[in-house]
Amino acid sequence: MAIKTLLVTGGAGFIGTNFIINTLQSDPSFRIVNLDAVTYAGHPGNLDGLLHQYDGRYRFVHGDIRDATCLATLFEEESFDGVFHFAAESHVDRSIHGPEAFIKTNVEGTFRLLEACLLRWKHHGLDEKAHFRFVHVSTDEVYGSLGPEGFFTETTPYDPSSPYSASKAASDHLVKAYHRTYGLPVLVTNCSNNYGPFQFPEKLIPLMILNIMDQKPLPVYGDGKNVRDWLYVVDHCDALLEVFCKGRIGETYNIGGGAERENIKIVRLLCDMVDEKLGRPKGQGSRQLITFVTDRPGHDRRYAIDASKIGRELGWAPRYRFEDALERTVAWYLENAAWVDTIRSGDYRKWIEANYGDRTSG
Repeated sequence: MAIKTLLVTGGAGFIGTNFIINTLQSDPSFRIVNLDAVTYAGHPGNLDGLLHQYDGRYRFVHGDIRDATCLATLFEEESFDGVFHFAAESHVDRSIHGPEAFIKTNVEGTFRLLEACLLRWKHHGLDEKAHFRFVHVSTDEVYGSLGPEGFFTETTPYDPSSPYSASKAASDHLVKAYHRTYGLPVLVTNCSNNYGPFQFPEKLIPLMILNIMDQKPLPVYGDGKNVRDWLYVVDHCDALLEVFCKGRIGETYNIGGGAERENIKIVRLLCDMVDEKLGRPKGQGSRQLITFVTDRPGHDRRYAIDASKIGRELGWAPRYRFEDALERTVAWYLENAAWVDTIRSGDYRKWIEANYGDRTSG
């Protein structure tokens, strides 16, 4: 069996971690090199056991995608059959407080990675060049905001609302330009909101789970009726492998969970799930902790993905029902207190205070 070596950037982060674990578990034909700068959202301990468990099929490299020398060395050492580009600054609120980091990582970093890929791809033999794939993992936020009806498709015009989504839109355009200009074999995916194990707890679902556990206030932006299409991270990982193996070069594939929910409904459901799992008495429910806070600037009202293209062309569909996957997610956080404790560092506490501390209750 021929082993394919993949470069995964940002593999110590939330989606990258799940992708690496799921891929190594499900397909012995893949070997993975994980390149990660280990910023606030990356946790190399997520993957500690893989070095021994998979007998040479996993390698961790501490490095930054903006470092051209690091990339050149890595591409000299390894002969990659594909790249999955997850590495990104990805939190909207952080981009509002400090947009420069998002431009440096999401735009400059993607450029440096594309340059390294292009240089090595040009020097591959014809057979190797034919099999190489660059999968750029992006977001539905590049499309902007939807009204009460309609869905994002692969041809929806870009209309980003935040420094984060603008930086991801720029990286999408760079990737597509390298295909059109140089012929680099790329695929772009735009996904809806992910949730699941290993997610950094400033995102909505893990933040609410942990605050419910600790009986802390549950800050909800505006009126809580912003709508998102939720995608279980394991389903997303399955879709990405399908895109790599079967997708048409140069194409974009939207990946959605088909689970539109208002934020406030998610928070109430999480209150009930966590309270039940912790055996809290009736009448002492955590819903009373919900606190409406001032909305963030440029907060998109609704996202919804039309994932019919990936279903039609590649045969992919989500395997997990939303409520079932959410219960699995709640259980994971309750069962992994040690991981939570290492993540909730002083830097994370400072961030929560900076983002929510000065917002007035609504």
